[in-house]
Amino acid sequence: MTELMHRSLEANGIRMHIVEQGRGPLVLLCHGFPESWYSWRHQLPALAAAGYRVVAPDMRGYGQTDRPQDIAQYTLLHMAGDMVGLLDELGVEQAVIVGHDWGAPVAWTSALLRPDRFRAVAALSVPYLPRGAARPTDALKFLAGDSFHYMLYFQAPGVAEAELEQDVKATIRRVLYWASGEAPDRPTKPRTAKFLDLMDEPGTLPSWLSEADVDFYASEFKRTGFTGGLNWYRNLDRTWELMAALKGAKITQPALFVAGDRDLVVVARKAAVDHLSQSVPNLTKTVMLPGCGHWTQQERPAAVNAELIGFLKRLEGR
Repeated sequence: MTELMHRSLEANGIRMHIVEQGRGPLVLLCHGFPESWYSWRHQLPALAAAGYRVVAPDMRGYGQTDRPQDIAQYTLLHMAGDMVGLLDELGVEQAVIVGHDWGAPVAWTSALLRPDRFRAVAALSVPYLPRGAARPTDALKFLAGDSFHYMLYFQAPGVAEAELEQDVKATIRRVLYWASGEAPDRPTKPRTAKFLDLMDEPGTLPSWLSEADVDFYASEFKRTGFTGGLNWYRNLDRTWELMAALKGAKITQPALFVAGDRDLVVVARKAAVDHLSQSVPNLTKTVMLPGCGHWTQQERPAAVNAELIGFLKRLEGR
């Protein structure tokens, strides 16, 4: 099996850092917030050993990939364009696209916009959310009421950065622990709270997360800051406006959805998970991992690898 290879290339007008391994049909892995290509460290060798060429980029705004200054450069249409540009630069006509957290909407959107380039889609944690009737931030304000909602807190440039960058390593430890399956039930916070309020420093990291893992993420965000990742949240409304023509559109490719039953996103989006096959008619399987939190492929690497490889093999008729 080939070793991990790091390189950078030009895609969709930006410089992208990618990590790749293996040979065979292309599988593209899209990470979320606050992560990097490293969140796929368990999937790269497993999928490569199964006979696939696997590519995990640092997404726009993250790691060693460019971080455009203009907030408007972080819509889901830009992200889907990055993925198409990546295929072009890799010299590949089609790929299976896989995404976790924010990478899941990138995967869904890429599949929706370019079925000619993305022959199948797998999403972890975040189900496909068809374009709603209300502006996203208005809908979030209605749902949150007097309670804190992190997506609304992330809207104002500089506010979340000041909090998250005060102690980057502590931020990473707290976020990864408190969104995991090992964390206790999270209490509701008042609207005036900050993101890290009530997220105490964990005394011991969960078994799936090492100090070396925390150090890797912390070193990346100490260098880059969090603005690139936060800018994705600041385009909720802009993406909604740009996607108006696709209201009601369905994703027709074969699809897989995997999530943890203790994932806060799944709990909040239960209706979307329950009705996923209505907007994704070729959904082949929904897998709920018991006791798993938000960091699906890191918390349950063996289970996720098995589901992804099974899905890929079924696509090939094997």
